[in-house]
Amino acid sequence: MRILFMGTPDFAVPSLQSLIDQGHEVCGVFTQPDKPKGRGHKLLPPPVKELALRSGLPVYQPATLRDQAVQACITELAPEVIVVVAYGKLLPPAVLAVPKRGCINVHGSLLPKYRGAAPIQWTVLNGEKTAGVTTMFMAEGMDTGDMLLKSETLVGPEETAGELFERLKVLGADLLIETLERLERGELSPIPQDETQATLAPMLKKEQSAVNWSLPAQRIHDQIRGLNPWPCVSATLNGNRLKLLRALVSGGTGTPGTMEARDGELVVFCGEGALIITELQAENGKRMSGKNYLLGHPLKEGSRFE
Repeated sequence: MRILFMGTPDFAVPSLQSLIDQGHEVCGVFTQPDKPKGRGHKLLPPPVKELALRSGLPVYQPATLRDQAVQACITELAPEVIVVVAYGKLLPPAVLAVPKRGCINVHGSLLPKYRGAAPIQWTVLNGEKTAGVTTMFMAEGMDTGDMLLKSETLVGPEETAGELFERLKVLGADLLIETLERLERGELSPIPQDETQATLAPMLKKEQSAVNWSLPAQRIHDQIRGLNPWPCVSATLNGNRLKLLRALVSGGTGTPGTMEARDGELVVFCGEGALIITELQAENGKRMSGKNYLLGHPLKEGSRFE
């Protein structure tokens, strides 16, 4: 099929690669403009752009899809299908109407749950046991279109959002190819979403890094997993900010936020139970195990996260 692809971050790369590998005619790739990154604020291309250029595909990076010239360009490309994977912009009605076979989106959740920009992170933050991807026909609302296919997977009890992200981007690419094959055969049966079951997954904020140690250990454990790799849970000990990257739920009773060294492990008491901090990172330091941190920073009696 003749396909116009729209996507930006790493999550979209396997989907574009699969379209290329399967021999689809990718007539163009739309992605977000290059953005400044790092201390030098050097303009860097999105991952999707890098793959498109390596593959010899034409790249378009408009600031908006509401510009009439941009819409005319999309019409001239004459795609049968527009495939959208984590593009980062809503498609206006004029763009949605272009492809004769519709606009298909790959979304990183089991819709209608977790509509929005950070579905994978919120899946982990909320302690879900099952995650997945959904393909759907796009509508004017955010992730509101009729569902096509779903693919589910179990979430590991210690799995971080970053690790789940890596698995779901591959799952999404496979589901996209299956969706397109069934679309060509006329075997898809779109299913409207149940609006009463819809939940939102907004973009993460740095403020979510703070810990309320009076919460149960499992809740904080899910917070640590869900905010890894960004923005990461952080806490301050003796004036030093620590990123808490991995932990294990454990038993124990103590004042929330206080710590002890238990068999060489760094243990923090919570409102219910305790956490063993298995990986952390001091500010401007390297990642290390909780055990190694204790070797260089022995706990004083009554140590507590501020």
